[in-house]
Amino acid sequence: MKSSIVIVLFFALGILLNLYGLYPSYLEQLDLSFYALCALMFCVGITVGNNPQILLNFKTVNPRFFLLPVLTILGTLVGCCMSSVFFNKHSPVDCMAVGAGFGYYSLSSIIITEYKGAELGTIALLSNIMREIIALLAAPFLVRFFGRLAPIAVGGATTMDTTLPIITRYSGEKYIVVSIVHGCLLDFSVPFIVTLLCTI
Repeated sequence: MKSSIVIVLFFALGILLNLYGLYPSYLEQLDLSFYALCALMFCVGITVGNNPQILLNFKTVNPRFFLLPVLTILGTLVGCCMSSVFFNKHSPVDCMAVGAGFGYYSLSSIIITEYKGAELGTIALLSNIMREIIALLAAPFLVRFFGRLAPIAVGGATTMDTTLPIITRYSGEKYIVVSIVHGCLLDFSVPFIVTLLCTI
């Protein structure tokens, strides 16, 4: 839990630095987030390579685990559709388009802004950032009350990168492969599902 709070604090620090002009503008051109993500994935790769049992687990993964991405997509879309009753300004399809980012805020918010305008694009950005933060903060509680697959479903597309270390810590190393496959499939689905919902 402590590590999750530290991650969120660094996120808030980044916002404050940029908000008050304390972050050097030339660093934005270097795309440091990409290199940080590469470093993160490198560390995860070392963890996988250091434990042959993880690679063995890939061969023994129950095929039903591959249904998890499908259920995550369906659950998210149904939940977003139901939540639309609280938003008079936005239709159920708009709400589903926002949720269809599955935590992939950078891509989904751009697509939604292009099709539906900046307001809904901003909502998509904040909504999908919150999904990632909830996955980071609530992972231990999700495992405790809903099982080891719960943080993976909540993490959405982020389970292949940013939330993978937290999932590995609380769900266990045997779920690394499931988490990466889940994240990859959702990652690839985002542009297709979001675009489809935006054009309906």
